[in-house]
Amino acid sequence: MAGGGGAAPAPKPDELQPHPVKDQLPNVSYCITSPPPWREFFPNFLALKDLVQFLRVTVHHLAEAILLGFQHFLVMLGTTVIIPTALVPQMGGGNNEKARVVQTLLFVAGINTLFQTLFGTRLPAVIGGSYTFVVPTISIILAGRYSDIVDPHEVTRRPNFVFLSPLAAVPLVALAGFGLYELGFPGVAKCIEIGLPQIILLVVFSQYIPHALHSEKPVFDRFAVIFSVAIVWLYAYFLTVGGAYKHSPPKTQLHCRTDRSGLVGGSPWIRVPYPFQWGAPTFDAGEAFAMLAASFVSLVESTGTFIAVTRYASATPLPPSVLSRGIGWQGIGILLDGLFGTVNGSSVSVENAGLLALTRVGSRRVVQISAGFMIFFSILGKFGAVFASIPAPIFAALYCLFFAYVGAAGLSFLQFCNLNSFRTKFILGLSVFMGLSVPQYFNEYTSVAGYGPVHTKARWFNDIINVIFSSKPFVAGLVAFFLDNTLHRHNQAAKKDRGYYWWKKFRSFKADVRSEEFYSLPFNLNKFFPSV
Repeated sequence: MAGGGGAAPAPKPDELQPHPVKDQLPNVSYCITSPPPWREFFPNFLALKDLVQFLRVTVHHLAEAILLGFQHFLVMLGTTVIIPTALVPQMGGGNNEKARVVQTLLFVAGINTLFQTLFGTRLPAVIGGSYTFVVPTISIILAGRYSDIVDPHEVTRRPNFVFLSPLAAVPLVALAGFGLYELGFPGVAKCIEIGLPQIILLVVFSQYIPHALHSEKPVFDRFAVIFSVAIVWLYAYFLTVGGAYKHSPPKTQLHCRTDRSGLVGGSPWIRVPYPFQWGAPTFDAGEAFAMLAASFVSLVESTGTFIAVTRYASATPLPPSVLSRGIGWQGIGILLDGLFGTVNGSSVSVENAGLLALTRVGSRRVVQISAGFMIFFSILGKFGAVFASIPAPIFAALYCLFFAYVGAAGLSFLQFCNLNSFRTKFILGLSVFMGLSVPQYFNEYTSVAGYGPVHTKARWFNDIINVIFSSKPFVAGLVAFFLDNTLHRHNQAAKKDRGYYWWKKFRSFKADVRSEEFYSLPFNLNKFFPSV
């Protein structure tokens, strides 16, 4: 022992206490029902003493809400463009078809987002395209029954959830964000001179500048996406017109140049997407089962993202009945995807969930405004295509922060669990490891062999198994849920260790006044849902 002038003073009792558990995330500026609400824009003029002050405040809140909504629209464009870009060329389509699919996906995403915020979970969740549906879609595209079609355009024309404990929710939510790491820095590195500045500027605007300025009005952190994307996009444009990529390989030009997407030229000025626009639908039982499997996986992944959204919107944990309501509306959204021909299915946008954390604004009305932007720019094709032509590495840079935020939301539920329990460590460690390891095996096998590990004569069965076990959050959530509900499930200490008691009160919709405030349906529709 080191000698000294006496024993160190004993720490105060409050210094030994851990951080208190919070079932609602603090320091969120606007939660689900917070301003900017419409009633602030239409007050009683008879009670106003200063009309000028009223107009100033009104314009400020309205402009802030619109900019925040536009920011959500901007963020979801990445997935909206990437998925059709990957699928449409394999279906024989060109830039015109790709632009129409992007417009359709954007249009349906706006409708689904409005439905979800009005009648579903009522969370500020954006509903957009899902990567889960890419694998079965490619399988359908490559199906033998389409090999006799000569005209490439003809291919284009045929195109009460269980209640989780906090312990089981951790791997599901964490890998809903961290599991998308392949879409982050690997996408940035495809054009590092654009992607890396985007990451740096986003971090500087959102984290460093607000603390350096000590400003009471959150401007740079709240609109960091708009500021950083505008600067880097302009920088990429100057590189393009300046001839920086004139002699670069085609792949480099595709990722770095601002004039290689083909969306602006392929988009019409005005076009309203409509059902069955690609022709009469066809039906194949095996392909239907494969899509059912993808839909199921998408619903599980969306459950994890829904839970992250509740955290960053400073809402209480989702009651099972409300989650079921949201999943039901997501199912309707997938049906709309099929009717309109988006070449994809829907899920909760992980990147927009991360944007809630970056801006600390979880207002439902802001997301509804973003849905309005989606519908508006999907109809005015040329204008929407301008924003959709932002280079993909810029979106990949945004994903690095947004996916990280969602993953961190999953880790935050560890506060409800006993981390000194070997049961907790076993369930947590095994579920996360298997959630990363099993999909990695399936993906590596597919990239080498050209087909998944399950390769029988029944293609629909292959698609079902390969899709299910290629999803990181699904595998992690499945392992965690199974172990958590079978390993010493009746032990009272285990129930406490898994954080069950913290969330038990939220199983009933009316058990907490805050749940009624956040999740009640509008227009007095709650009477039609007696179960909630």
